[in-house]
Amino acid sequence: MRIDGKTVILTLASLVVIIAVIIGFLMFKHETKNQLELVKNIIENAKYEFKLESTVFPHRGEIPKKYTCDGENISPPLKWSGIQGDAKSLLLLVYDPDAPSGFFVHWVIVNMPPSVSELPENVPKKEYVENVGYQLKNDFGYFGYGGPCPPPGESHRYVFIILALDTEVPKEIYGDLVEILEYAKAHVVGYAVLWGYYGR
Repeated sequence: MRIDGKTVILTLASLVVIIAVIIGFLMFKHETKNQLELVKNIIENAKYEFKLESTVFPHRGEIPKKYTCDGENISPPLKWSGIQGDAKSLLLLVYDPDAPSGFFVHWVIVNMPPSVSELPENVPKKEYVENVGYQLKNDFGYFGYGGPCPPPGESHRYVFIILALDTEVPKEIYGDLVEILEYAKAHVVGYAVLWGYYGR
């Protein structure tokens, strides 16, 4: 069989694309692993633990469909207590550690005032919410909360973490979650964790 130059070029181009996809995937997996390690390190660096809970699901309980992609996809109510006086801002992170990527971000809020002790149901899906803070884009690609949405036949954990920091997160790093977590690791004073699960 004769192979002309055009076929060789197309084959090489296809190989380049495949290699690029593989490299991109490996880099993405490395980044998600790094994020999990950072969260673990942040908690280890905290001086104290405080309490985080929701009125709509218990710790390690099932998250109601209303707060998922199968329902209204609105954020659940949250409340917390036990934050000490050295906190200058709060950071909320919600992620799925069971996602294929290993770390799927559902919600991030930075620079919540330490005087805030609860979030109502259905926080607006926009970048800045008065008396709440700045919401970053989740891994669905939009600002605010994105509810649990596991693949059919799977049940995933959804981890809600609030970090008390001794300073505010600089606006210039809002676009990079790894940088934010690195910053939080150096400034965390307290943390609280709540997780639930949802299956389809």
